[in-house]
Amino acid sequence: MTAAATTTTTTADRSHGMSVTDGVGVLVGVVMGIGIFGFPPLVAQNAGSVPMYIAMWLAGGAVMLIGALCYAELGSAYPDSGGEYHYLTRAWGPRVAMLFGWARGTVIQTGAIATVAFIYGEYAQQLLPLGTHGVTIHAVISVVVLTLLNMIGTSPSKRLQLLLTGLEVASLAAIVVAGVMSLGTEMPPPPPPMPIETSLAGALGMGMVFVLLTYGGWNEAAYLCGELRNPARDVVRVMLIGTAIVVSAYLLVNLALLQIFGLGGLQRTQAVGSEVMQLVAGPYAAVLLAMTVSWGALTTINGTILTGGRVYHALGRDLPGLRKLSGWSERGQSPTNGLLVQGVLTLALVAVGHFAENSVQALVAYTAPVFWLFMMLVALALIKLRQREPSQPRPFKVPLYPLTPILLALTCAGLVWSSSVYAGVGSLLGLAVLALGVPALYFLRRGHAPA
Repeated sequence: MTAAATTTTTTADRSHGMSVTDGVGVLVGVVMGIGIFGFPPLVAQNAGSVPMYIAMWLAGGAVMLIGALCYAELGSAYPDSGGEYHYLTRAWGPRVAMLFGWARGTVIQTGAIATVAFIYGEYAQQLLPLGTHGVTIHAVISVVVLTLLNMIGTSPSKRLQLLLTGLEVASLAAIVVAGVMSLGTEMPPPPPPMPIETSLAGALGMGMVFVLLTYGGWNEAAYLCGELRNPARDVVRVMLIGTAIVVSAYLLVNLALLQIFGLGGLQRTQAVGSEVMQLVAGPYAAVLLAMTVSWGALTTINGTILTGGRVYHALGRDLPGLRKLSGWSERGQSPTNGLLVQGVLTLALVAVGHFAENSVQALVAYTAPVFWLFMMLVALALIKLRQREPSQPRPFKVPLYPLTPILLALTCAGLVWSSSVYAGVGSLLGLAVLALGVPALYFLRRGHAPA
């Protein structure tokens, strides 16, 4: 099937598709996971002053907004459940798109799900200990249960997503409340900020890696475009409303953290969520924190599983040798076969992470460079498609074109470099797995798809 033909392919009855509220719930739930409880101290350690700290978070919000605008144009012009895979096919051809499908299945999406599953496992183990290997057992349970839920149908998955997103927003609101409460409280003076141990450029690069990890996931809305009731109109609303909620929430949370700890205190804080919850809940802080992070992690896992199966469906639709991956449940409106394969690959990475010294750090290192590499190609795809298909209806056009996609592409290129430097050997492993997908192109050039 050609790229042009996929445009007219529908995977769901749009009258029963996702509403704007559903889409915003998935987007906000995927982005506002557990990063905001772990990464602010790491960002603070790369900021020499409060203005620089806030500027990095605002810059992250600007990147999310720029990316959301670019994806809104692509999603409204080319609504398809294949999301980025579909855009890359149209712009760069099936070989690049197929390599992306390989990368998303073996590195990007599965790696992200496995990473958050381990974070969930660490906190769920505090609530329900399951023995020596309890963290991994909890991680496996979360992947299996949420994959099965999504295979049953998109409707129960999106209802759970809205519930978990509401709990996550409430948890972040508790941090903001703690910051407001501290305004009238006598608190010891915060320690002075720590000096930056690297160059200013290096500190900014490292800080932005963590900031954008916290903002990560907004691109997942691309995989919902083909299932929104009115993609031409709704994708823009989902992207902009979701971005506004996330950026506002993160800015308020970080202002609260600075009020509570000061920059120097935040730099030295090992468990920011735990200390804030101590202020809010006193002796119940540990349990409340474990519950908060657990449902935040489940929000991210569920949303990422929901969107992740769509690229397998698109691969199976376009490649005869992978036709079984295109299985779609009309009753549940979900890509059942794709979800199953994604679940199996994720569990394989969970098994790998189990034997790593630091499971979360190893999996972040594994995914980051490959993720930013393909996002750069998606940004450039917008420019290429504008040039190649000028007559294509575009219900929404990104403002300040071509500056907007160029800024996104340059940012992604910088993050490929920064994440590779930060990740070290882990990034090389992810890039090596990406390279293993290249032999599949040989079969495609000969007119055959790998079995």
